[in-house]
Parts: sequence; C-alpha cells; structure tokens
Amino acid sequence: MHDMLPEPTKVVSAEAIGQGRVVRLSAAKPGDRGVIVDVRAESHPGGHGVAVDELQRRLLEFGFVEGAHVQVLHEGAIWRDPIAVRLDDMRIGLRRRDAEDVWVLLDNATSSRT
Repeated sequence: MHDMLPEPTKVVSAEAIGQGRVVRLSAAKPGDRGVIVDVRAESHPGGHGVAVDELQRRLLEFGFVEGAHVQVLHEGAIWRDPIAVRLDDMRIGLRRRDAEDVWVLLDNATSSRT
C-alpha cells in the first residue's frame, strides 16, 4: 500500500520561498501547477465548519499529500470560489478557505506569471 503514495518532496529551499514560488493553494490562479510541499490545517480554526484535525484528515484522505502534483483548473464566478484542481489524476472541487491549508511549490513556468 505504501508504494502507491507519492515520494515525499525534498526540503523546500529558502530561495524558493523568497521568490514566491511556495504559495497557498488558495492563492494559485487557473493554470498554475506545482507539487504539494505541506498540508497544515491551521488557518481559521473553527471557520471551516469542522475541527482543524478533521479538516487535515479530510485533505489527506482526498490525496492532498506531500509530493502530489496539483494544477488549478478553474475557479468559481462568484468570489472565485470554489476552485477545481487536478490532483495527480483526479479532479476535485475545493473551497478556497480549505485550500489555504495546502502549500504548493509552483513550477518555474507558472511561478513567473504576474
């Protein structure tokens, strides 16, 4: 079973963080793609409608794990919420407030966009 999980990513460099290449999934725009480097359900405790531990468990069960490849496909018309993402080979709809807890290292091609 463990051989099906993606390989953990290497430690993210301070340079990547300084260049703005590590962002919350909620801040990514359609077309952005990258690799998940961390999942920390800590923002807005209680603001998700579930406990922080429960939210983190749900994200992990959906497949939001370190090393998974993610791409933002679409965003809603009203307040850009929810977002549709491709997570490895699945498509998932996610509220932006839940996507705040997923940190992504953007690919070079998408991180230089304005």
